[in-house]
Amino acid sequence: MTPSRRPPAPLERGIRRRRYPGLLQHSQRVKLADRLDDPREHQLAEYLVPVCGSPGCWSCTAPAATVVIVRAVPWWGVVPAAAAPALMAGGWTVAAGLQPRPYNSVAGTVSALAMPGAADRWVMTLTFVMVGVCDVVTGLALRPARGPGRLILMAGGVAGVLVAASPEQPGTSFPLPHMIWAAAGGVAVAAWSAGAWRRGPSAPWGLRPAVSAGAVVALLALLAWFAAELVTGAGQAGLAERIFGAAQALWPLAVVASCRYAIRTATRPGQAPTLDQPAARVLPAAHAGRLDPRD
Repeated sequence: MTPSRRPPAPLERGIRRRRYPGLLQHSQRVKLADRLDDPREHQLAEYLVPVCGSPGCWSCTAPAATVVIVRAVPWWGVVPAAAAPALMAGGWTVAAGLQPRPYNSVAGTVSALAMPGAADRWVMTLTFVMVGVCDVVTGLALRPARGPGRLILMAGGVAGVLVAASPEQPGTSFPLPHMIWAAAGGVAVAAWSAGAWRRGPSAPWGLRPAVSAGAVVALLALLAWFAAELVTGAGQAGLAERIFGAAQALWPLAVVASCRYAIRTATRPGQAPTLDQPAARVLPAAHAGRLDPRD
């Protein structure tokens, strides 16, 4: 097949296929879409797309090939993501069991277990702090997500620590500092996925726009239920708070698991794409770092 346009001589001399068949790069033609935010996309020029499987056969009419490089969530990010829901559920269960008088988990809030006067209030206070730290570390490790979402998640973790530092006070109907930090933290841990989503078929399912939007809507609905219980005094504030707390703690773990799964099932190098088969490669960052930029 005769190409409609011949690549420039420097590019023609520089085109080589080495380690990854079907994956072609050139130092003058690779565009780095985002250097600080993962995954990074390298877009190849039109005339660098192969028409058949053999070297030197090119076409400028073929669709461009896209290589999406996704960085995995490190092990030190998996640990806090998995620990947060266990700490949350274990903390309020142990704290409730330590109360000398009967405690109604359906009506009583979690914050009541950390207020001055509660028995062994340090248990729930420490739980707030540890879960907040877990959210901060998870946000730092969630590299495949976009930066704004990670920052919102970390801000929610910091707000959780501040909730522990400003507990409810006995006899106070509106503990303003506690309410401010609790509201800010609740909104942050519910809405962080709105700033973390990724487009494209290679995005982990937990970061896809539709999934992220569904998670935000569900978590905000649970948060609104808890707020309505507090305002109306319907007697299920503790139940609503616990369901929301469990859901917001489990969701970062689900996103981390989806990112780890996406790396393990990343598309491996295969046949060179044809005119009606655009190239799309998903590579872990460890493999991408070994690519020769002169290829």
